[in-house]
Amino acid sequence: MEKVNWKVEGMSCTNCALTIDKYLQAQGLDQVKVNFIGGDVSFEIETGKPKQEIAKGIEGLGYHVITGDKSDQPKNKRIFKNHFQRFLFCFVFTAPLMLHMIPGLHIHFLMNPYVQIALTLPVFMVGMDFFGRSAIKSVLKGIPNMNVLIALGAVAAFGYSLYGTLIGEAEQYLFYETTATILTLVFLGNWMEDKSVETTQAALRKLAVSQKVMANMIAYDDQHNEHVFPVESSSLKVGDILLIKNGETVPMDCKVLWGEASVNEAIISGESAPVEKKMNDKLIGGSVLESGTVKTYVTAVGEDTVLANILKMVKEAQTEKPPVQQLADKISAIFVPVVISIALVTFLANYFIGNQSFSNSLLRSIAVLVISCPCAMGLATPAAIAVGLGRAARNGVLFKNAKSLEIFKSIKQVVFDKTGTLTTGQFSIARFEVSTEWSVVSEEKNDDSRITTHETFKRITYSLEKYASHPIGKAIAKEWKIKDEIRWAKIEEIKGIGMKAVDKEGNEYLAGSYQLAANTTIDRQHNIYVLKNGQLLGTIDMVDEIRPEAKQVIEMLHRKGIKSILLSGDQKEKCEQVAAALGIEEVYAEQSPQQKLDKIAELNQLMPTAMVGDGINDAPALAKATVGISLSDASQIAMQSAQVVLMNHGLKHLPLSLGLGKHTYITIKENLFWAFAYNIVAIPVAAFGFLNPTFGALMMGLSDVVLAINSVRLNFKKVI
Repeated sequence: MEKVNWKVEGMSCTNCALTIDKYLQAQGLDQVKVNFIGGDVSFEIETGKPKQEIAKGIEGLGYHVITGDKSDQPKNKRIFKNHFQRFLFCFVFTAPLMLHMIPGLHIHFLMNPYVQIALTLPVFMVGMDFFGRSAIKSVLKGIPNMNVLIALGAVAAFGYSLYGTLIGEAEQYLFYETTATILTLVFLGNWMEDKSVETTQAALRKLAVSQKVMANMIAYDDQHNEHVFPVESSSLKVGDILLIKNGETVPMDCKVLWGEASVNEAIISGESAPVEKKMNDKLIGGSVLESGTVKTYVTAVGEDTVLANILKMVKEAQTEKPPVQQLADKISAIFVPVVISIALVTFLANYFIGNQSFSNSLLRSIAVLVISCPCAMGLATPAAIAVGLGRAARNGVLFKNAKSLEIFKSIKQVVFDKTGTLTTGQFSIARFEVSTEWSVVSEEKNDDSRITTHETFKRITYSLEKYASHPIGKAIAKEWKIKDEIRWAKIEEIKGIGMKAVDKEGNEYLAGSYQLAANTTIDRQHNIYVLKNGQLLGTIDMVDEIRPEAKQVIEMLHRKGIKSILLSGDQKEKCEQVAAALGIEEVYAEQSPQQKLDKIAELNQLMPTAMVGDGINDAPALAKATVGISLSDASQIAMQSAQVVLMNHGLKHLPLSLGLGKHTYITIKENLFWAFAYNIVAIPVAAFGFLNPTFGALMMGLSDVVLAINSVRLNFKKVI
């Protein structure tokens, strides 16, 4: 299957998204996701299957598909590019019609029906070209959108007025100004809505700005002389060698070959404090060298860069529908037919029961049509989620789906792994001790000295830990690196326990936690135990610093009434020391990956639980937790298993992620309350004649603006 990502222009409400979604589902496509706010549409299609027909089908619904191909651009350019241009054009003709609404001002020639029809006709034609065309296409596809209501109201008012003009009784049927003002003000409202919704994408757009920067490419001639020349970042390829100087932007993802630098990675971490980089460290495209000069080679370009993947992840999260959105979608899907029915009942009730004139009854039914706003219900959730995800991404918190953003509201306890999560994971060897028994045996075999025994111990340990993925193993391998390592016949990593290897003579070696040495010693105080054929060769003690922000984060969680738990595969004594230093009361130590998984499942049964981890042995538990949270420097499998990734190399933004989740849900509830309350109140008010269609059209547009403004508050709201 091939993943397809398109931009679709012209979606204005959730009904538009539902229309496209329904069409794509009908084509048998998988993993269909449509986000009307960002205009992102994605789906999976069989590899090799032509996509042009799918694009044409979406175009046939009244939208424009951008696939990145120049041929996508519309051949027949429309006169008006946006709603504001349509509003300005219509306003020129509508303004004279509205003059008689000013008290004490009567311009007699404007009351002439033929003058009014001449002024209304250009507005009506522009309105029907947009609203009418969209309405017909949506009805034909089975999901009538908001434009059906606008088109019906305008056609009813214009048709009624035209009928009166043709029979010579225009003064009794003069609704031309109603037609013109409805269409003009709805264009204004749609433009205001579009601009408001755009602001919900502001944080994401800041990340998405991909300015072309000049890069200093290094090339070598036949005599191996170095030459530096400028190229555009867009022309770079993987493997290109670059020189990046003080103050320059890193053009693409790179790896440092030479030099040291302080790098500002605020573009993805939200942290302005510079990060020190040296040889073999990675540089992220878009970050800035604040000091230093480095030579690098390009590791990723275009859509493969870290920043591009972050944007892709956030956009995919926006297309996800959290549970709270499902009710609004169901109502939106039937809203237009229901409103049309209410408008019809309004007309009949006013005319036959309320003894209102035909004109008044029609006016009230038109007011019902134009004041109703299905967009408000469809916009309530996506607008808040767009702002929440955008603010999170800007601060280095990546939500892989919108569901986890909503679920955060109910988190009551957070479970932490120890190594690499609460601690820095930057281990160093504090001391090591070789077993006395092994030393004696080695000396009896005519080994040169005890020093030789120590070197042999280091060689064995390095040869084992070289293949480890755990931070402790990596630290030992880095510190004791040698050239003449042992060549194993077989080696494997036992998750959560350690390394196991067999040499060419059939000897079995083990390096790992106390569980491996439980039959050989009662001393549980060490980090690593090394054994050969069941005999203890020696032990290693490691030191690891607690993350500087860990205590503050734990205290903040406790103030919010969120319980903290330490769940680790490390020794009980070491876990309890860390827990005591940080104020964590509940500790589960010496846990295997399966035991971690079982414990998370047990805790989930008690209350919604978030798990923060970074290692391979944390992956199952991260996937099982109500919300799994990983650090950016975690193992790849841990990041894949988690729903949330903290990009600032630490726990600092954990409270922000929890707070944003909670307050995004609060904003969604506020938006939904306003959307439902507006329609529940506005429709009866219009039906009973307390609101004319002109103000109804303006109110309809403003209702969406209110939702967008309330959502944008999330960008500035205190959430911690």
